[in-house]
Amino acid sequence: MIETDLCIIGAGSGGLSLAAGAAQMGARVVLIEGAAMGGDCLNHGCVPSKALLAAAKQAHAMTSGATFGIAPVVPKVDFAAVKDHVARTIATIAPMDSQERFEGFGVQVIRAYARFTAADEVEADGQRIRARRFVIATGSTAAVPPIPGIDSVPYLTNETIFALRAAPRHLIILGGGPIGIEMAQAHRRLGVPVTVIEAARALGREDPELAAIALATLRAEGVEILEDAPVTALSGEPGAIVATLKDGRQVEGSHLLVATGRKVALDRLNLAAAGVEATARGVTVGADLRSVSNRRVYAIGDAAGGLQFTHVAGYHAGVVIRAILFGLPSRARTHHIPRVTFCDPELAQVGLTEAEARAAHGAALTVLRTEFAHNDRAQAEARTTGLVKVMVVGGRPVGASIIGPQAGELIGLWALALASGLKMSSMAGMVVPYPTLNDVSKRAAGAYFSPKLFDNPWVKRGVRLVQRLLP
Repeated sequence: MIETDLCIIGAGSGGLSLAAGAAQMGARVVLIEGAAMGGDCLNHGCVPSKALLAAAKQAHAMTSGATFGIAPVVPKVDFAAVKDHVARTIATIAPMDSQERFEGFGVQVIRAYARFTAADEVEADGQRIRARRFVIATGSTAAVPPIPGIDSVPYLTNETIFALRAAPRHLIILGGGPIGIEMAQAHRRLGVPVTVIEAARALGREDPELAAIALATLRAEGVEILEDAPVTALSGEPGAIVATLKDGRQVEGSHLLVATGRKVALDRLNLAAAGVEATARGVTVGADLRSVSNRRVYAIGDAAGGLQFTHVAGYHAGVVIRAILFGLPSRARTHHIPRVTFCDPELAQVGLTEAEARAAHGAALTVLRTEFAHNDRAQAEARTTGLVKVMVVGGRPVGASIIGPQAGELIGLWALALASGLKMSSMAGMVVPYPTLNDVSKRAAGAYFSPKLFDNPWVKRGVRLVQRLLP
């Protein structure tokens, strides 16, 4: 029997952040991981996908230099070497998430799958661990839809596609969400014909105006995107897979990538033995991320049943560490959490979209817009496609949507504004270096005050009066 203060199940982003913080502040910590250290983000998600996108960006740059007087050339893509770059990226980052590093913090790491045997006890690798508090940080896996025939054809998920070393002849992607769109553009830029099949609207969670810009770019690059096209059957064999659509059309390809969402990984945990309530979405928790049915247990990240992002798992770790280590009240919020689809141009969002803000605030809402075409840095780099849209209520931003170059970086400013409750005057008053892309956000903030200053007759009369009185 191992007695400990804190037992963390899952060594992904959230579990690792929590383990490192708790151990370094003096808690006894046991960390249990049945798969690879670093979880999905390092091994199958954020890291490999961004490495693949970076390689694809280099290939695309070789074909798009005419604007700068650079003759376009067709890149020679060594697909296996591209995957070597992906593997090197993972290997370079992996030591930061390694068992050895966390054992150096004083964490006891057990490499096995855990299952609850009682309300205050789990078993892993033949060892029993009893803890004052448990944190479930098991993440999620690719959800496979129950399409007839899917069990009879080979398919890829984000957990297997990065190991593919030969370029597909034609890649079919089921799902037009962020994963599907990112993988579509990456493979198309690396020379692979791609068809995306989406049952509803591609990038359906995002602002439709901004999503349309992203999808138009992909289509211009040669990605076929079929929307409102449910798949009713899958058939074929390795190298020749056929997707039959509801309207009778058929799409044929050599490889199939399933990117239709995520399933929370709770099946192995035997939650019933601990009296932990859960649904298909995740562990049932309160705003403090604590189980509603077993007060010893918390859940963070995907396991908590909310937003499924690596940065949310890290944020959740900070929320629960205050409660577990110091007994302080702590609640998770969501209004300030940003998200990014790393296509090109990037698509980023924090807070409410325009439609959500209109539904919530009605006539009190002001929507500000600034296009990248008015930004000098964007003009110099010939990357003028995109815009910033800011939703404002009562002088404070309640949401921001950005599509354009480096939108994932630019959204951080608005995430700070929402997290800190900043006013638009603070945003308009900042000074940014010239020329930088951040000026699009400053211009958007300034646009909130322009009508009050430039279109107000009382301001003009006041200025004229002051001018007459000044010596």
